Amino acid sequence: MTVGVLKEPVPETRVSILPEAVPALLKAGHQVWIEKQAGNMAFASDEAYEKAGATLVDRDKIWGADCILAIQLPESMPSQQLSGKILIGVYQPLYNKAQMQDWAIAGITSFSLDMLPRTTRAQSMDVLSSQANIAGYKAVLLASVSYPRYFPLFMTAAGSIAPAKVLILGAGVAGLQAIATAKRLGAVVEVFDTRPTVKEEVKSLGAKFIEVEGAADASKAGGYAVEQTEEFKARQQQKIAESIAKADIVITTAQIPGKTAPVLVTTDMLDAMRPGSVIVDLAAATGGNTTKTVNNSTITYKGITIIGNSNLAATLPADASKLYGKNLQQFLALLTGAGAVLKLNWDDDLVKGACITYNGEILHERVKTI
Repeated sequence: MTVGVLKEPVPETRVSILPEAVPALLKAGHQVWIEKQAGNMAFASDEAYEKAGATLVDRDKIWGADCILAIQLPESMPSQQLSGKILIGVYQPLYNKAQMQDWAIAGITSFSLDMLPRTTRAQSMDVLSSQANIAGYKAVLLASVSYPRYFPLFMTAAGSIAPAKVLILGAGVAGLQAIATAKRLGAVVEVFDTRPTVKEEVKSLGAKFIEVEGAADASKAGGYAVEQTEEFKARQQQKIAESIAKADIVITTAQIPGKTAPVLVTTDMLDAMRPGSVIVDLAAATGGNTTKTVNNSTITYKGITIIGNSNLAATLPADASKLYGKNLQQFLALLTGAGAVLKLNWDDDLVKGACITYNGEILHERVKTI
């Protein structure tokens, strides 16, 4: 099978596979085509791809590949000419149904790895986890350089500096990595999550878990938040308000697939924070967890810096691309098996769960019913 790798649209900096992944794909029996300059922003040169055994092609030729890899929705894509082609990436189909419908009509078979069931067997292919890990790490670093005070406790001849108080809303993969990073920097960390099952993980990382009773069961939500009752929301807001008034840094990560992100930080809560505080909102792309978040922007509200960025993984493009590429290799192996020949096993929950369009229709039940 010929695998083509597209250059991502600006401002995306990642690339689907790095040169180091090419030999494994060749060994598996694939041919690898790389759009020229596809890896430049991830510090992977055309020369490095050629040395690894890939073939460099112009964009108009890349559409001739059997399987096309693109992290984001491709720009200037001749969909009507791509019947029978396979497209793999992270396409957020719950928010982009119209595009999925166009692909179905065009006869494109598409797989969106953000829809992959998050099971133990899928861990090696879980792009959400590999990229969220980076986002949680970078969120804390970004907060630390935006915060006008120290993170750790300092005791000096000139006086003592108290450690920063960090509040993390959401203890999924990004939240857990944010805890670990904030603790390494010397902060005091509190964590809120609607899932009591993560309490032990939070405590094992040295953070305090803020518990609110009566949360809806989120065990089948794939690591995301779920809709809560109004009674729970009221108790939740009271608990968060108590903690946020003392916090210097807030990292928010709560999202609900296919819906607007839940507002966890109200304007009243923001008004209670002291000037100089910093919020990094990783749910900005789906509306944000604060009332003032602006996606892809940093704003100041009454002396509080609010950073809205849902794509922090792209700020570490080399490692983000490496991890994404590893996930992708495992998924391609699942689709093809030995001999690099496409074999779609519809009895496999991972294949069926990640497939969005096939045979002229939207196959994924959840996308279909939006």
